Amino acid sequence: MARRKVEEELTKEMIIAAARELFVLKGYENVSMRQIAKQLRCSHAAIYYHFKNKAELFYALVVSQFDELEKTLDEILNKDIENHEKLKFILLGYIEFGLNHQSHYETMFLTKDEEVRNFLNEKPMIVYEKFAQSIYSLSKHKLKLQDIWSIFLSLHGFVSHYLGHVSGFEEVKEAASHHVNFLLKGIY
Repeated sequence: MARRKVEEELTKEMIIAAARELFVLKGYENVSMRQIAKQLRCSHAAIYYHFKNKAELFYALVVSQFDELEKTLDEILNKDIENHEKLKFILLGYIEFGLNHQSHYETMFLTKDEEVRNFLNEKPMIVYEKFAQSIYSLSKHKLKLQDIWSIFLSLHGFVSHYLGHVSGFEEVKEAASHHVNFLLKGIY
């Protein structure tokens, strides 16, 4: 009886939350739909009702995380501040997002499964395009595509270096500010 009740109330958000926890704990390739169902105390058929396979579930998870990152970017872009400050907040905001949402960041940027990589095209590219366009339009210099990619890689490297070694952004806020100020010298 309890199992049927859970199936009736099961939502995509509940499935995504349980899957995120397991993907971070065990890695994408080591998690099955049955394990996710067991975590939720429901049948695996209930999960297949919402997602046709594990890759589609993972894609939904990553899209929701990129939505959060895009929301952070939009909030910064909508602030009524000077371009220099917007640039600084965009770069710091990226680092802060990555270090305050470490499990999100890992699933968004560090999962290397080929099945998943084929799924991940649209939403990450939309958010990266918005990031790149923002950097380009806010900079005093006419940056090249390679310049913007180098900025992104620098931010990604900073976040990746501290993943799992700090509990959040506040622990490395000073180092992050120094890193961002260094990057700003080349773009503003």
